[in-house]
Amino acid sequence: MRADPRLSLLPAMLWLVLGSAQADFVGFNIGASQWRPALSGSLSSGQEDSIDLVDDLDVSNPSKPSMVLILEHPIAALPNLRYQGYDFGTSGMATLESDLNFNGETFSSGNQVRSTFDLSHEDIVLYYQIVNSRLDLDLGVDLKRFDGEVSLNGATSTSVDVDETIPLLYLSARYALPDSRFYVGAKLNANFIDLGLSDSSAEDSTIMLGYDSGTGLGVEGGYKYFSLELDEVDTLDTDLKYDGLYLNGYYNF
Repeated sequence: MRADPRLSLLPAMLWLVLGSAQADFVGFNIGASQWRPALSGSLSSGQEDSIDLVDDLDVSNPSKPSMVLILEHPIAALPNLRYQGYDFGTSGMATLESDLNFNGETFSSGNQVRSTFDLSHEDIVLYYQIVNSRLDLDLGVDLKRFDGEVSLNGATSTSVDVDETIPLLYLSARYALPDSRFYVGAKLNANFIDLGLSDSSAEDSTIMLGYDSGTGLGVEGGYKYFSLELDEVDTLDTDLKYDGLYLNGYYNF
């Protein structure tokens, strides 16, 4: 019986992985981030009128922690991995000053409406380290995956699911300040190039100042801006902006 020729590739693959690992090491970073942004923007359904989240629905600013995981390895051909999950939900209660139409339902003026606005999502970033010195430069792609819901409840109720993946270009730069353990940096996730995979668009930008203790522990803070335009995602259109300060603590293994 002939041996499976694919098995002959295993020793070579193991040699490649182990040989590369000897030249470097696998790095793992785990962190927790807190961000309380100010929310502004509007949503609509189909051809219906735009609804302002703050003026019409009195939606409050979200404030939820998120988990950050980063895996870097020495295999040059494979990208590194960065994951961040956002439990990004908020709600509001408002007495309507005018009629609102959403998802085929009419909510009449003078009635109370409770809204739930959940844009929970996760970032799965695959990136390569282009420069690794006092200046670190990373380049890759961010798959921003939304799994949430928008609902309005009053005399009548309706909801729309948010299920969308938006591919973004990922660019990160970090510079270690001389003679200190402080660093400055910036991250930018945006769809500069239309790949034709989604009619929606997003931008996720961060400016940071951090401190790395040298023992693995670190802290980082700065300003984060996030905008989202969903275009006919299950009959939902949005034009949203979130911005505010954030704080992140992490440990490098």
